[in-house]
Amino acid sequence: MSAASQPALFNLIGNTPLIEVTRIDTGPCRLFLKLESQNPGGSIKDRIGRAMIEAAEKDGRLKPGGTVVEATAGNTGLGLALVARIKGYRVVLVVPDKMAIEKVLHLKALGAEIHLTRSDVGKGHPEYYQDLAAKIASEIPGSWFADQFNNPANPLAHETTTGPELWEQSGHELDAIVVGVGSSGTLTGLSNYFKNVQPNLEFVLADPKGSILADYINTGVLRDDAGSWAVEGIGEDFIPAIADLSRVKKAYTIDDEESFNTARLLLSQEGILAGSSSGTLLATALRYCREQTTPKNVVTFVCDTGTRYLTKVYSNGWMADQGLLVRPTLGDLRDLIGRRFDEGDVVSVSPSDTLMTAFNRMRSADLAQLPVIDNGQLAGIIDESDLLLHVANDPARFQSLVGSTMTAQLQTLLPTASMEQLRKILDHGLTAVISDGQRFYGLITRFDLLNHLRRTVS
Repeated sequence: MSAASQPALFNLIGNTPLIEVTRIDTGPCRLFLKLESQNPGGSIKDRIGRAMIEAAEKDGRLKPGGTVVEATAGNTGLGLALVARIKGYRVVLVVPDKMAIEKVLHLKALGAEIHLTRSDVGKGHPEYYQDLAAKIASEIPGSWFADQFNNPANPLAHETTTGPELWEQSGHELDAIVVGVGSSGTLTGLSNYFKNVQPNLEFVLADPKGSILADYINTGVLRDDAGSWAVEGIGEDFIPAIADLSRVKKAYTIDDEESFNTARLLLSQEGILAGSSSGTLLATALRYCREQTTPKNVVTFVCDTGTRYLTKVYSNGWMADQGLLVRPTLGDLRDLIGRRFDEGDVVSVSPSDTLMTAFNRMRSADLAQLPVIDNGQLAGIIDESDLLLHVANDPARFQSLVGSTMTAQLQTLLPTASMEQLRKILDHGLTAVISDGQRFYGLITRFDLLNHLRRTVS
């Protein structure tokens, strides 16, 4: 495909906006966000997706009809798939199982083939995502392994586009950049650019708790005991081959709770819907800015759009399940409820709703049962078994009312009931209803109990 015939969509990659944070305390500094979420594929990785593919085409490693293979936590895969599918290539991606489902669905919709692998294993393990991708690439004739962690076109994309954009948009007045490291392309590319135009620029590393990189920057010691983290896209258990960390003078370790809640803060205060790694970067930038004693112009990135994390970062239920959303401890069974009625997290129906309404709500929320609420009080429960028994022989009965089908005889426990009483209900395959007779608090399932037990040992 000639340059003249490149799709117009490719012209939308890069030249993303730079805006100032105005409603969050940034200390004496001015803090700016480069909205990489505005790229057509929704992330900063669109830049390297295009650059790596075009470099491989130019030197003959990727030929017409070929296959693009990559290991990715999501966004590089999306950037590669966006460009590769438009150009007519097959795309095969290996992704860790912690990836948000929205990313997986997006990749599949683009036509990428997905191999899901474990996120709890390190380099050298046969299911480590990079090693598995390299193996798959070696087995597919005509394939090209993008290998973002070793590909020089990765940092070059940022050296030639992201860096110059930042320098012009800041009016040549830029004192510090806060970056994260996944493949390290952004950091290395920006370092290469700014060492010539602004050699005194400070680079600050934002690193998830569990990654080895911040400790290495701050102590010079390379650990071999990386942990795990829920933030996607940044943090590593090794130093990528293309990484140039020499200009990073300060690094911050940010845990998942602070990362996720800072992303939520960005949405509630600035109206910007960002992903989990952006929460890590912003949390670091805020710490850095607030520590300064003189004014500075600081930049960090909204790496990708938060629409990919609606079922994670922006779901109160998921956040609570992960122990990332702090709830007051009540000291009774209410602490085990995953979705609390008084917090508006419970999907329900009323007795006057139809069975079709109940079915649609179960389907959209991926639930097998719903509480039936009448004037704020629990009237019963309806589950998929109730629905199936009622409509199996006559689908027209989907128009029947929930009140005539629901189970009104409930296994109800007071919040002060014992764990033994709860176990007796759950062991019979039932769901426990937590209510004091005047107020319905929520349901406890076997998953809720398992999640509670997991939290006690984590």
